[in-house]
Amino acid sequence: MGDRRAGFTARRKARGFTQEGLATAVGVEFSTVGRWERGSLTPQPWRRARIAKALGVSLDDLATLLGEDPADGSQGLSRGGTGRAPSGRTPDALLPASGSPMSAMSDTGGPAERGDGPPVPAGHLGSLTVTVPPPRRIGRSEVEQVKLMTSTLATSENLYGGGMAGEAGAAHLRWASQLLDAQASTAVRAGIFEAVGNLAGVVAFSAFDVGNHDAATRCFRFGLWCAEQGGCWELRAATLADLARQAIYLGNVDEALSSIEFAQVRADRLTATARAMIGNVRARLLAVLGRDDEARAEVDRADAHFAERQPEADPPWLVYYDEAEHAGSSARALTSLALAANRPGEAADRLRTAIQLHSDVYRRSRAFSRARLATLHMAVGDPLEAALVGRRAVEDARMLHSRRMDEELATLVRACQRHRAIPEVAELVELLTHPTAD
Repeated sequence: MGDRRAGFTARRKARGFTQEGLATAVGVEFSTVGRWERGSLTPQPWRRARIAKALGVSLDDLATLLGEDPADGSQGLSRGGTGRAPSGRTPDALLPASGSPMSAMSDTGGPAERGDGPPVPAGHLGSLTVTVPPPRRIGRSEVEQVKLMTSTLATSENLYGGGMAGEAGAAHLRWASQLLDAQASTAVRAGIFEAVGNLAGVVAFSAFDVGNHDAATRCFRFGLWCAEQGGCWELRAATLADLARQAIYLGNVDEALSSIEFAQVRADRLTATARAMIGNVRARLLAVLGRDDEARAEVDRADAHFAERQPEADPPWLVYYDEAEHAGSSARALTSLALAANRPGEAADRLRTAIQLHSDVYRRSRAFSRARLATLHMAVGDPLEAALVGRRAVEDARMLHSRRMDEELATLVRACQRHRAIPEVAELVELLTHPTAD
């Protein structure tokens, strides 16, 4: 079928997308686009509306690019973004037997394979908006509503990555930002700025997680402005630390240094947990700069701060920073020391601690720790242990929609190459490079 997909590849290139770029646009792994183009995998129905939008074609045209016959009716309800169903019926009128989401389910209750039924009519919702004017005056109840939104989104992100949380969170943030203009008491005004700023941080990190760095930066900056307007020193410091993380990830070392230094201004106003978190970000930055001795000293200071923490005094945005998170975060700074010493050492010990302590609520964090431990052992430790840990990382990552996680696993694949002769390592590489699900 590969030759029949040449049109798909040509259209992708004509739109200026690399395979990686199209993967980001439609929310799939990089390898999935290649499999679509080779003909070894066909996009599932619920993905097609997004693929068609990215390529600037109708669903019929997309079917043609995929080497299918759109006349067979298998491509579903929407035609060219009109949102109409065959024979002029709207999706609302369709019964389960003839095209609702239920008809796209298999006899076992799972999603049907392509050809078992028409796709979910996602195009029908493409321009859907629900306009709710904000209240003219707000009180504590609106502040609590924003906090609840934030908590729910953060839980989703920790479990499944930034995919769904990012898009849903952006809608919440747009609405919540209107509350900042409402009349409120002085105390409520400070509270709403803090709550909306925290929401902005969650949305920003979701965007960061899926690789949308422009959106992430805009939301981080908006959250920083909210923190400053509300006089919330703790939120200001946490947001600056997140900006530093993003800058490190993007290789903007000078920007990262500026952000983390600003985060440490008036550290006496921060809780011990916040000082530990910021200290480990700075330690990681020092390690990136090759200043290993300073990184080691910064980790020691962060450990000392963490030993003094009082969780009950921490603000909501630091709830995640527990013993597991501290162990995993500090291990990142210590990894360069482990590589220099040619043994896993303390970095591996801390990653194992993080893996043991992370609950299922923080599946993404546990997946990162497992992937990093596997990569470290592939580099300077036991490749058999690395293969075992790596398989567990793949299990944790299976339900994640996270560009950062994809890249972490790609790093593990590269680390595996020197040990490909070991059967267990070869099996891990196969598992990483040929996922079983779209």
